[in-house]
Amino acid sequence: MNKKNILHITGILLLLIAVHYLSAIFYDRFDLTHDKRYTLSEASLKPLERAEAPIFIDVFLGGDLPPQFRKLRDETRQILEEFAAGNRNIQFNFVNPLEDEENSGAIIRELQSIGLTPLNFSEEKGGKVSREILFPWALANYGNRSVRVPLLKNKLGATDEERVRNSVQQLEYVFADAFAKLTIKNKQNIAVLKGNGELDDIYMADFLTTLRDYYNLAPFTLDSVAVSPKKTLRELRKYDMILVAKPTEPFSDEEKSVLDQYVMHGGKSLWLIDQVHAEMDSLYNESGKTYALPQDLNLGDMFFSYGVRINPVLINDLYFTQIVMATGEGSASRYDPYPWYYAPMVISEDNHPVNNNIEAVRFDFANAMDTLKNNIRKTILLSSSPLSKTVAIPAEIDLDIITREPDKASYNNGNLPLAVLLEGKFNSVYKNRIKPLDLEDNREEGEETKMIVVSDGDLIKNQLNNGRPLELGYDKWTNNFYGNKEFLKNCINFLLDENGLIYIRSKEVTIPFLDKEKVAAEDTFWKAVNLGVPLVLLAGFGIVFAYMRKRRYAWVRPPA
Repeated sequence: MNKKNILHITGILLLLIAVHYLSAIFYDRFDLTHDKRYTLSEASLKPLERAEAPIFIDVFLGGDLPPQFRKLRDETRQILEEFAAGNRNIQFNFVNPLEDEENSGAIIRELQSIGLTPLNFSEEKGGKVSREILFPWALANYGNRSVRVPLLKNKLGATDEERVRNSVQQLEYVFADAFAKLTIKNKQNIAVLKGNGELDDIYMADFLTTLRDYYNLAPFTLDSVAVSPKKTLRELRKYDMILVAKPTEPFSDEEKSVLDQYVMHGGKSLWLIDQVHAEMDSLYNESGKTYALPQDLNLGDMFFSYGVRINPVLINDLYFTQIVMATGEGSASRYDPYPWYYAPMVISEDNHPVNNNIEAVRFDFANAMDTLKNNIRKTILLSSSPLSKTVAIPAEIDLDIITREPDKASYNNGNLPLAVLLEGKFNSVYKNRIKPLDLEDNREEGEETKMIVVSDGDLIKNQLNNGRPLELGYDKWTNNFYGNKEFLKNCINFLLDENGLIYIRSKEVTIPFLDKEKVAAEDTFWKAVNLGVPLVLLAGFGIVFAYMRKRRYAWVRPPA
């Protein structure tokens, strides 16, 4: 090898080393998807700035997966690679939890014990249909903390493709949310209001347990307003938000004044309010009847000044959930589901980060709401179906309606608001009125804040099984899951979201899928194309190569 060649090779090696060094310094990734699917928002990466040690993530989507779940696995891997590129503390691996078939039963029980619910599905192999189990979950671990990450997003009536699309759309949010829970240091404070007949803790146990991953919770009563209103307001203002869950006893004007001033000073709030007293338990008697009666909580004028009105009427909806009733006697008794028109199944319009891509929400004896004109921005988060109506109160509620065909023509007053978000600078309920209390820094016009009002106190209520709380949204009688928990969690996360993490839920992702009918119809054609075209090209290349070789060497004559 001469000196010129050595210099040439050395120059190439030095160039490659320089390119490698510069690429490490000026590292970047490029997202060429039209929907910027792999471009993480600043809000997603911000929780990772608090990470002082590696976050280890185990994704239970390893092994040989059915085709409909391979896309979810690939997208999960891609989004985690983006997180890892943005922060070196992210480390992940994909595992197959059921790889050890001999101990699969014990492994399934162990995963279920930590809250990982398996997915049962049918798969066709070799002309036979078999039942398979999959755990579409990930576990994120940071120090001694561990967080479950749901990867599969179920939605009522969704096809496999829609379910995967919904799941992929939420991947950035669910992982960013998990990182926020793992790395959070200074939690915001929520006051759970007590003392006015609100729900007992056992009926909110599942939801409050979920909130403790994000926030500090404490009960707060307004009893001290009667003797020390100024101190009560000062103590209440230490909380970032108040949660009012199904009060049944009226608020005094003095208590209402303290709550009003809390709002005027920028306090956030979530109100779950019933203006009608009606309970399912009171129906289970010999007559199968009860009466729904108005319930005055002395909050009507306050909500009116804020821009909403909860009407003392019940929603009757043809988009219903079911109740289970026993029929027959003794050993011949059966438990069958029946339509219950006073328990609407509310499907979100996906018009806000709070309600985007959530499962149907179950209401129970809900009231209709009106929005009023003022300077407050209003967003209707949930509404009754187009096929719904109102029932005036007082009214007799009779279980016998489950056996009668409804008069569908009367269901002509639908799309009634059931949950409304209010944002802006609220006017005090006591503006230009005599005030019940002389409070410190009493304001008639408030700071910028927001609240959510829901016209059903039972939305937050979980069922019990042998005295133990079940997961919110789960109906033990029909074995159905509803989106109550996710909706309420989104409500509170939105109200207290300082970094805009909740807005990631609105990210739209386009996932292309093959048309199964078209694939089946054109199966033979495309098999022929895939097999035939390469052979034709190879044969054509061989003919051309032989022809060119013959022409090139035709002038060469063998020696005599």
